[in-house]
Amino acid sequence: MLSRRLEELGLSPVAVLRHAGLPIGLFEQERILLDTEEMFALYRAIYEVSGDPAVGLKLGSEERIERYSPVAIAALYTRSFRDALQRIARYKQLVSPEQIQIAERGKECAVQFLWLPTDENEPACLVDCCFAWIVAIGRRGTGRAVHPKRVEFHRPESQRKMYESHFQSLVKFNARRNVLVFDKEDVDRPFLTHNAELLALIAPQLESELSQQLAQKSLSEQVKGVVKKLLAGQRPTLGDVARELRLSTRTLQRRLTAEHAKFQQLMEDARSELAQHYLLYSSLELNETAYLLGYEDANSFFRAFHQWEGTSPGEWRAVHAHRASSNHAPASVA
Repeated sequence: MLSRRLEELGLSPVAVLRHAGLPIGLFEQERILLDTEEMFALYRAIYEVSGDPAVGLKLGSEERIERYSPVAIAALYTRSFRDALQRIARYKQLVSPEQIQIAERGKECAVQFLWLPTDENEPACLVDCCFAWIVAIGRRGTGRAVHPKRVEFHRPESQRKMYESHFQSLVKFNARRNVLVFDKEDVDRPFLTHNAELLALIAPQLESELSQQLAQKSLSEQVKGVVKKLLAGQRPTLGDVARELRLSTRTLQRRLTAEHAKFQQLMEDARSELAQHYLLYSSLELNETAYLLGYEDANSFFRAFHQWEGTSPGEWRAVHAHRASSNHAPASVA
C-alpha cells in the first residue's frame, strides 16, 4: 500500500528505498517488518526525495476505504472513536515498531506514539503521517469533521498555516512532546461505520497474528510492553495486563513465576525505560512525567528514579541530553 501511495504522489519507491539504505525489494515482500531505525530512515527518505513539507499529511490521509489496512478497517467497524483508538493501539504493533498511548485527563484525551527503543527523534514526516491517519479514522468513522482540540509538535515552528488548515485546530510548536489532544466528547462519538459482523470476521485473524507475534517474545517482555502501553496517567494492575494478553490473572502469575519474574519488578523496569525516553526526547516537566508513569506525585517519581539511576531526574536529563546532542544531530524533516 505504501508503495502505491508513493507512486501516486509522484515518488519512485525504488528511489526512496535507495535513499533510505533499505533493500530495493522491500515493498515486494508479503509482510514488511521494520525496526525503529529503519522506519525512521524510510520516512526521512520520503521527505527528502519528495521535498514536499505536506507529504506526511498526504500519506496519512487516504480516503479510499479499499486501500485501508486490516488494522484501520477493524478500527472503523468498532462502536466509537474511543473503541477505534483502543483497537489501533492494540493491533498497530503488528505492522510497525511503535506503541500508542491513550491518556485521559479531565475533559481531554491525548494520543501519543512512542518509538522504543531509540536514541533518535521521530522524523517530522512520520509524526505527520501518524497524526493525519488517526484524524482520518475519526472523521471517516463518525461522518463528522472531527478535529483535535490541539496538535502539539516537539519540533520548532514550521508550516503553521498548512497544519492548522489540515487539522482545523490549534497547533503548538516547541511543545514538550508530539501529541494529539481531543475533547473527550469527540472521542465518545459513535461510529456510523460500526459493523459487528464484519468486525467479528476481522478481529480473530488480527488476534491470532498478535498472539503469534507475542509468542516469539518471553512473557516478561510481553508484560513490559503492555505495561508501557497502559502507563498513561494510571498504574496498571496484574489483572489489567492479563486482560491485554488474553490470560487469566492466575495463569499470568503462574507463568511469570515459572520465568522467575515478578510483576512489580517488570513494572519498575517499564517505568524506568519510559522515564529515560521522556527525559531525553521531550521537555515534559518532571511532575508531568511522573503523572504519565503512573505516580501519584512527583516526589514518588524522584525517589524511584534515584533508586534506578543514583541521581535525580533533572541531573540525569542534563547529562544525557548533552551527550545525545553531541553524538546525534537532531532529526528534522520539516
